[in-house]
Amino acid sequence: MPKRRSSSRSSIEPSPKRTQGETSDKSTRKSGRFPSVGDNREPSTFVSWGPFLADRQWGTVREDYSKDGDYWASFTYDDARGRAYRWGEDGIMGICDDKSRLCLSLGLWNGKDPHIKERFFGLGGKQGNHGEDVKECYYYLDSNPQHSYMKALYKYPQELFPYENLVEENASRGLNDPEYELIDTGVFENDKYWDVFMEYAKTTDGSIQCRVTVHNRGNKEAEVHVIPQIWFRNTWSWGEGHPGRTTEVPSIQLKDGDFLCDHEDMGSFTLMSEKSYSGNEGDFMLTNNITNSGENEGPFKDGFHKYIVDGDKSAALTKDGATGTKAAVCHKLLVPPGGESTVRFIISAGDTTGNHGNVFGRQFEKGFETESQKTDAFYQKVLPPTLSSEQRKVSRQAYAGLLWTKMFYHFDVRKWINGDDVAVELPESRKTGTNHEWKHLYNCDVISMPDKWEFPWYAVWDLAFHMIPFSDIDREFTKKQLLLFLNEGYMHPNGQLPAYENNFSDVNPPVHAWACLNVYRDGQKEGSTDVVFLKRCFNKLLLNFAWWVNKKDPTGKHLFSGGFLGMDNVAAFDRSDPPFHEGNLFQADGTGWMAFFALTLFEMSVELSHHDVAYIDQAVKFYEHYLCIVKAINGTEDHQGLWCPDHKFYYDCFQIEDEFKRLHTRSLSGIVPLFATLTFDMSKVGDLPELTKRLDALLERRVDLKEKVSQRDSVQFLSIPRKDKLESILSYLLDEDEFLSPYGIRSLSKVHKENPYSIIFNVQVHSGGPIFHMDMGEKEYSVSYAPGESNTDMFGGNSNWRGPVWICMNYLIIESLEKFDSFYGDDLKVAFPTRSKQKLRLRDVAKELCRRISKIFLPNAKGARPCHGNNDKYAADPYWRDLVLFNEYFHGDSGQGLGASHQTGWTALITKILEKAGPV
Repeated sequence: MPKRRSSSRSSIEPSPKRTQGETSDKSTRKSGRFPSVGDNREPSTFVSWGPFLADRQWGTVREDYSKDGDYWASFTYDDARGRAYRWGEDGIMGICDDKSRLCLSLGLWNGKDPHIKERFFGLGGKQGNHGEDVKECYYYLDSNPQHSYMKALYKYPQELFPYENLVEENASRGLNDPEYELIDTGVFENDKYWDVFMEYAKTTDGSIQCRVTVHNRGNKEAEVHVIPQIWFRNTWSWGEGHPGRTTEVPSIQLKDGDFLCDHEDMGSFTLMSEKSYSGNEGDFMLTNNITNSGENEGPFKDGFHKYIVDGDKSAALTKDGATGTKAAVCHKLLVPPGGESTVRFIISAGDTTGNHGNVFGRQFEKGFETESQKTDAFYQKVLPPTLSSEQRKVSRQAYAGLLWTKMFYHFDVRKWINGDDVAVELPESRKTGTNHEWKHLYNCDVISMPDKWEFPWYAVWDLAFHMIPFSDIDREFTKKQLLLFLNEGYMHPNGQLPAYENNFSDVNPPVHAWACLNVYRDGQKEGSTDVVFLKRCFNKLLLNFAWWVNKKDPTGKHLFSGGFLGMDNVAAFDRSDPPFHEGNLFQADGTGWMAFFALTLFEMSVELSHHDVAYIDQAVKFYEHYLCIVKAINGTEDHQGLWCPDHKFYYDCFQIEDEFKRLHTRSLSGIVPLFATLTFDMSKVGDLPELTKRLDALLERRVDLKEKVSQRDSVQFLSIPRKDKLESILSYLLDEDEFLSPYGIRSLSKVHKENPYSIIFNVQVHSGGPIFHMDMGEKEYSVSYAPGESNTDMFGGNSNWRGPVWICMNYLIIESLEKFDSFYGDDLKVAFPTRSKQKLRLRDVAKELCRRISKIFLPNAKGARPCHGNNDKYAADPYWRDLVLFNEYFHGDSGQGLGASHQTGWTALITKILEKAGPV
């Protein structure tokens, strides 16, 4: 059996010594290398192809060339039909090469909509009552790491798609109302919709087979237009300075009933499609991927809409020999009630026009069978045998979503700020506006995204969580992703990691080191010790740690700020812009995260010391820095720290002049300090006598730090809270009237439902500085329990940290409980839930949390998955009930999925949680 990950990663043990950079692979490794279609053959042209096409490119910062910086208004969903993108492309269940030069995706038309469905519809950030939101039903069903087999599903209404109704109804709703989704409109009633399955298979002969199967779920015969499209990303219209510009315009030629695609760097490709379905010949057509400005010469990007929907036969080119940069085949299918029809097409390398032979016969179907079976065999090894069939369904779809959510991301900030030959004259303020401090940033890579529609841009702390489940299926990709963000095209010269394109300077929790060490440990446990990878990560993370210390420790006393830190509205006010400007905000999460960061770097440096004793210096440094933070957060002779002796909980605090006040909001901010925990067995580093000698000397010299270390024989236990404080925090954490939900740990205590926390600030000019008043002021700031969607518009209002369950943070809580248990064992048992008679070890508490979280995705006694809310269709309909959505966060009381609906993304951590939970 493949080796399983142990329940705790807390102990430091030396790895077998090897030559630097040497790895040792064993056949038992869990993250087995998926057999490539090119194994034992010449490498396939399509190895670098995958589902890298965005689900949304419009409404992004990088496509914004407006004068006012309103990126939602400057490039809308409707604009996207006839306006070319600069930095990427989008489509429905599409694929492309790893630079998104040649793209392929699906178009559909039900004969009633005002335009072809060629990209997913959704509301922009200013249209939704909780910000941007996709209004479609689609699901990622399968993929393997090589993307040699992929499958996805889109549910397309047969009636008029309710575009206007979705916009108008959501506009009429407020922050306290639920969002109005496509399934709420009634468009799926009476099953008048199409199930559209999109499948891809890379074959051994160097091609990609594509199969679209449409199922008529209605009770009447219906017609649908299936429109496969292939096109070149526009790399030629923006002037000589645009990154990736082609000197020659690529071309797609209609030749002998096929499409021949030529690109100066890529060479030639051929798209072949079956010619007729339902007795109808397909319409082969060409247009150009250029903007329809109304003044230039066409045909344009919107040509197919005009040709198919409007009947304007001059809008596209259809004669053999015609050329363009975007091509499509329109197949009109008439499908009986309950019936299905399949459209087949192939993209191959080189000029294979006119050579169909029997490529769409048994050979075609066998290609899908082969790659699908290989994918099944792969997951048979990856998924634990202890998982139930329902748990396996969830894990398989979570991994599929993780793999489908890779996306090509391209952004050159310097070029973007300066504009190009086509852009309108940009204001001078652009040079000092959004991201002007990130002119070094040049991204042109395939990246694991949070959600390719709602967040079609990376978020650096999200990505660290993605890599935990990713490590189980594609460790080499995982390593490359982690290193990518540490290279010079991403990391700022000052050491900061880029947050996300809306504001690269925003501060995210420093979890990158944790992900790097976890991935290294995963390989180590399976016989692969990649010391070079760990060194490369560590050496660049030193810069990031230094940036944190220099920028976010405002007083130099090891109490950190950070502002936003990923939890948008967790506090009563925006922590990135507090209502006082002359004082200091000290954050429990910022300080806890930095202790976590320091402790992780200590672990990394100890591991590296086994291979190179020069790293002992760093190990001692981070050991000391960690203990200094532990001392500071718990209070010193100079300041009170962030521990509240009355409430027995860690709180954010602020200091204005001589006043030091705690913000009594019980939230995940006060739980983060639990994460900085490690069991360190000194007997395991016997080969490093200099290290043990220097650590002992440090503690003898610094008695104030020594008292922060728990020790049992040779084992040191490093944690921010000692046992008494830990028990107090756990009494809140495991209380069902506070943090403990039926579905995991809430982000804000439920105590704030009846007891909102509020504070009044009044900032006045007086003696050259602001004065703090507790009982008077100009504005009241408050926070109350909101278990569902956000009831504030802070950070756009499209996520909520005031009560919902977030799986990323729950995963760290579970891991931390396991670490505490590795030291305390039976010596620490707590009531679970709080005030109950059941006493559990912390490892068992962790397992119970895993079971509660797992219930979000598993059918309950009524067959309903809590993540789908009270929707009967998902609970009972055979065409819906096995489909799982992996939302951004989950209702703190009901478990309903909220926010982004395809966040695999960090919600793919459910694969790890199901493994830990066992049978549920």
